[in-house]
Amino acid sequence: MQHKLLLLEDDISLVDGLKYSLTRNGFTIEIARTVEEVMILLPKIDTFDLLIFDVTLPDGNGFDLCQKIRKAGKQIPIIFLTASDEEVNIIRGLDSGGDDYITKPFRLGELCSRIHALLRRANTLSQRKNSVLECGDISIDLLGCRVLLHGILLDLTSAEYRLVCLLVRNSNQVMTRNCILNELWDSTGDFVDDNTLSVYVRRLREKIEDEPSNPKHLITVRGFGYQWREVSE
Repeated sequence: MQHKLLLLEDDISLVDGLKYSLTRNGFTIEIARTVEEVMILLPKIDTFDLLIFDVTLPDGNGFDLCQKIRKAGKQIPIIFLTASDEEVNIIRGLDSGGDDYITKPFRLGELCSRIHALLRRANTLSQRKNSVLECGDISIDLLGCRVLLHGILLDLTSAEYRLVCLLVRNSNQVMTRNCILNELWDSTGDFVDDNTLSVYVRRLREKIEDEPSNPKHLITVRGFGYQWREVSE
């Protein structure tokens, strides 16, 4: 997969060299030479994987532009290019929401290393974000195999955990008993029969419902199966 980068730089000689070198290193590069050009691109800024901003530009500076992007809720990695390595500028760059800062002149290898490091970090954060399943007042940490209700950790067996994950993934939909039974027959060969499923449902209700006899989350749909209803705190 080729990563798409946006380079904001008004030095034509530097732009040509960077575009050539970064393209050879497997990146797709789009060029902007003014702050205004980037502001026009803001509605589609999410199509870029990383932004590289020069600090001093004809119509503004990279720090202010970075702040505008962060205020718009965009968390794309941003690297600043600058001729100044003074601490005050580095601090300003990081305070404005930048992720890294590289001083001209720099070696292409160093820039590529920093780009790859930020892309890896962004990918890791994205995976962590996607590894949490939330539905109303319940949150499931898929990496940690933990279920929290109102922020309180539930003590579930592995089968109960698989059951709640299946139901929450399909929240507000009716899951037939056969469908649930097929899903709960795991790769280790642990078979769950119809009676066992009823026991799992009852025990799960005892752990998640304020009134297990009058459930709000795990609802029985007679003649079909079960439904997980989203309940907010």
